[in-house]
Amino acid sequence: MAESELSPEIRKLSFEEALKQLEELVRQLEKGESRLEDAIAAYQRGAQLKRHCEEKLAEARMKVERISFGPGGEIGVEPMERD
Repeated sequence: MAESELSPEIRKLSFEEALKQLEELVRQLEKGESRLEDAIAAYQRGAQLKRHCEEKLAEARMKVERISFGPGGEIGVEPMERD
């Protein structure tokens, strides 16, 4: 699997599940008690979890913003109005 690809297991996680796992990995790495190989694997998984969380946040942002055009034709985004 290429480094830029997310594993199918991580893709299935909700934002909350991924964030919880990422927080746990950070706690483990901060303790510094892992073997080097385990720390590297945890770091790589953490990078994937972080990217997954960022993607989920971007998806959510797109759902609550809409594209707008200013008087001079400039493009921007603004919050969606609630019904």
